[in-house]
Amino acid sequence: MVNFKEIGLVNTREMFKKAIDGGYAIPAFNFNNMEQLQAIVQAAAETKSPVILQVSKGARNYANQTLLRYMAEGAVEYAKELGWEKPQIVLHLDHGDSFELCKSCVDMGFSSVMIDGSALPYDENVALTKKVVEYAHQYDVTVEGELGVLAGVEDEVQAEESHYTKPEEVVDFTSKTGVDSLAISIGTSHGAYKFKPEQCTRDPKTGKLVPPPLAFDVLKEIEKQLPGFPIVLHGSSSVPQDEVDTINKFGGALPDAVGIPEEQLRMASKSAVCKINIDSDSRLAMTAAIRKTLAEKPAEFDPRKYLGPARDNMKKLYVHKIVDVLGSDGKA
Repeated sequence: MVNFKEIGLVNTREMFKKAIDGGYAIPAFNFNNMEQLQAIVQAAAETKSPVILQVSKGARNYANQTLLRYMAEGAVEYAKELGWEKPQIVLHLDHGDSFELCKSCVDMGFSSVMIDGSALPYDENVALTKKVVEYAHQYDVTVEGELGVLAGVEDEVQAEESHYTKPEEVVDFTSKTGVDSLAISIGTSHGAYKFKPEQCTRDPKTGKLVPPPLAFDVLKEIEKQLPGFPIVLHGSSSVPQDEVDTINKFGGALPDAVGIPEEQLRMASKSAVCKINIDSDSRLAMTAAIRKTLAEKPAEFDPRKYLGPARDNMKKLYVHKIVDVLGSDGKA
């Protein structure tokens, strides 16, 4: 059993309370490898932003759970080296799909876990989420639950259609389960293809797809039902078109990739939404830089020469999200 406090991590409880009171959102960045982790820590330390390091079930299998535990400890020490005296870093399981997986993460030093029972019948979701909460809270690990279904694909999580969270269910769900935060569905979506072309309009000047707006009316109703309760948005990458264009220019094939406009995320971050998940944007920034380097320097085979620029490009993206979109800079 590894206690997250022993390796210098924090849970989300205080972090979320401050974010709601302060009208900003905490960035939750997914990572799979060292370069992503370095870029996240560099960006958070430079901007003094609290940050959530997110690991999906697939990323955990890819990176190895033991290595992840030491990478998280290393992230805290690295942040201190960069001049961040008291790092506010969470290690969070994203989309845990079973009690056993969540328990294993708690036991391995995660400070926060998500149990996603949103695809189950309501009562089963409640029972599973409650079971995870009861175990995690013994060790002061915070728990995120989910109501509503997001469309799109992210690792093992996929759904054809989204189903908005029903505001009339949120009080019952949170009170029965004891969750610390609630992921909701208001029109965000997983992956780089968040909307089908027929769901969008096209900008007549650029020909680019313009996605439908988020359902802020649903969010407002949920806030009314759960005043001051921490709300989470998944699938909130903006799919930067400059990164998509770079990928396509250098041999990629991402036609009509479209994400959530940053202006809508800025609006959400000023509400009870205190955690916003971003994964695809980082993947795009990394891939764009790697493709560009290898296309311009076809003789290059030293991974440091293409992963280094990829890391720099991701750091630039993370700083932009923290400062210009979520407003969490200077809050840690």
